[in-house]
Amino acid sequence: MDTEAELTQRGHSSPEQGEGRPRSVFSRSAFSRSAVSRSASFGERAASRPWRRAGLLGVLCAVFLLLLGNFVVQPFQIPSRSMEPTLQVGDRVLVNKLAYRFGGVPQRGDVVVFDGAGSFVREPAGGNPVGDALHGAFAALGLAEPSDTDFVKRVVGVGGDDVVCCDAGGRIQVNGVPLAEPYVHPGDTPSKVPFRIVVPLGTLWVMGDHRSQSRDSRDHLGEPGGGMVPVEKVIGRADWIGWPVSRWGSVPGARGGDGSHG
Repeated sequence: MDTEAELTQRGHSSPEQGEGRPRSVFSRSAFSRSAVSRSASFGERAASRPWRRAGLLGVLCAVFLLLLGNFVVQPFQIPSRSMEPTLQVGDRVLVNKLAYRFGGVPQRGDVVVFDGAGSFVREPAGGNPVGDALHGAFAALGLAEPSDTDFVKRVVGVGGDDVVCCDAGGRIQVNGVPLAEPYVHPGDTPSKVPFRIVVPLGTLWVMGDHRSQSRDSRDHLGEPGGGMVPVEKVIGRADWIGWPVSRWGSVPGARGGDGSHG
């Protein structure tokens, strides 16, 4: 009797037969499920990595293009006929923002993009900051039309110049020298509006190449700014046509390359 009780008691408490074996089975089963879970999780992370990398690459590219557009070269979409035939509606020119950043100044003949707020148009009222920021970002990428206050024109006179229209031959004179302007739209005269102005220092007298279709310095003679564009309002120089492909190349007629400006 004592032996059977001892065997019975030992049988219940034996680590090989009692509670030990179920715990061992449970632990292995839990470990297996955990391993499968970790394996599945790892597989999901591995599968998502290409998409994450692509997304990160897209963000980095967008940031790079925004920085490039804000500080180096910005695409600018031509919105009107005012610069025909040099620039056509829908052309995208690449504006060199470094052209005047390190001591350079606009020269006669340069095609420039500038902010006309306060000179060509009234200072705009405060709008939606978020909307303005988004529009500015898309414009910097060349995906949106420029702001209503941005203009593209050709520099005809710089600070100190005496600009007169017109001489006996119908040409504009700068400091007594008549300008040869082969870029003026065929059939247009240099100007139907007579004027004589002395350009104040630090400002520019600008005109469109399609003189009959351009609202430029001539149209603002009687306004407070007198049609002059402050040099600090110049965004950059339009050096290249980037789109469409058929029109790739430098903007013609700038910097007196054809002898039209002195």
